[in-house]
Amino acid sequence: MQVALPSFSNVGVKVRERLTATATAEHRNRALILRLEAVRRRTDTRGWVVQRRERTRHLIELGGLVQKAGLVDLADDDRATIYGALLELVGRAQGDTASDTLALWKRRGRRAFDAEAEALETGDEQA
Repeated sequence: MQVALPSFSNVGVKVRERLTATATAEHRNRALILRLEAVRRRTDTRGWVVQRRERTRHLIELGGLVQKAGLVDLADDDRATIYGALLELVGRAQGDTASDTLALWKRRGRRAFDAEAEALETGDEQA
């Protein structure tokens, strides 16, 4: 039986430890790169990027209003039903009494926002 020289007896263990350390370091570096790229995307100030970010935020807010109005639950989250309801609203707003209809909707919306703000101030969660 041949015995390895003492200087090479733990080579397999050392290589395994170094490979494990390298894999761990690679994982950490990849996570750091992803975090830096995310920061770069959030702070990008190019005009088209800023406009895209603003448009995205606006669309998300509009979707939140559809949800807040209860349309998503009413339509059982069916996109076609929600779209049809919105098209119906547009049709009504384009009729002969468009300005009256829009003014009515605006008043109702403001009242709902005011009631919600008041409920938040008083701690009432029912509104």
